Amino acid sequence: MEGKVSASILRIEGVNIYCEYILNGKPPIILIHGFVSSTYTFNRIIPLLKEHFSILALDLPGFGRSEKSTSFVYSYHNYAKLVVKCMEFFGLTNVTIVGHSMGGQIALYTAKLIPEKVKKLILLGSSGYLKSANKLLVYSSYLPLFNLFVKRTVNNRSVKESLRNVFYNASKITEDHIREFERPLKDKNFCKSLIRLLRHREGDLTSEELKEIQTPTLLIWGEDDAVVPLSVGKRLARDLPNAELITYKETGHLITDERPHEITNHIFSHHYSGIAAQ
Repeated sequence: MEGKVSASILRIEGVNIYCEYILNGKPPIILIHGFVSSTYTFNRIIPLLKEHFSILALDLPGFGRSEKSTSFVYSYHNYAKLVVKCMEFFGLTNVTIVGHSMGGQIALYTAKLIPEKVKKLILLGSSGYLKSANKLLVYSSYLPLFNLFVKRTVNNRSVKESLRNVFYNASKITEDHIREFERPLKDKNFCKSLIRLLRHREGDLTSEELKEIQTPTLLIWGEDDAVVPLSVGKRLARDLPNAELITYKETGHLITDERPHEITNHIFSHHYSGIAAQ
């Protein structure tokens, strides 16, 4: 229904995927969140985007309201395949993909997988150039007590403390933020899925692979990002053949919360660059 956010659980590739969507006949945009996050990442920009786009936002397996599967292979390639399957389910093509943090890397993998169906990319504080976990750590993850170690590590750091790391202005942290970011941590299989992500996540795309992605890309960064520094954005801007970098002062990693109106305007402008606005 136009203007109203709908929500569904889809069974895709053997995993339950939580999706929020608005299908209104307007150009499609897909929103992909980052590590230990959810569709809530985009809660401040969805109401603004729906004026211009059909919207699909999904919780990646292991996070948010999606299944914390203990059988899914948590690789970027498989995450990208799930994005493609969701696109097919909703009949979306010629999409603009917005990816935040780790979601930016998944957006890049998706564009690499189906370049003919991805019109534009917008990467918000995107991860980049990270290697896969070292083999010793991967081997250690199979030890019987490793799950307890991860659970203790997760539980020992408060959600509010973690949120302070992603905001430039910590006074913007609300009870809603704490509740939504805390939600997946309560799932009994969360730590198990986190360990599987550690094992399966291949490294980020290399400079050589990035140079092959021709999709027009807009990079948006907070200059005070303490999670993914601006230097990563500058390097991505050099490696991606068709990229532009925009930065904001006094802005941290959760740029969707701190600069929602600016981001929405940039998404709209980037989507329609080179074509007449519809």
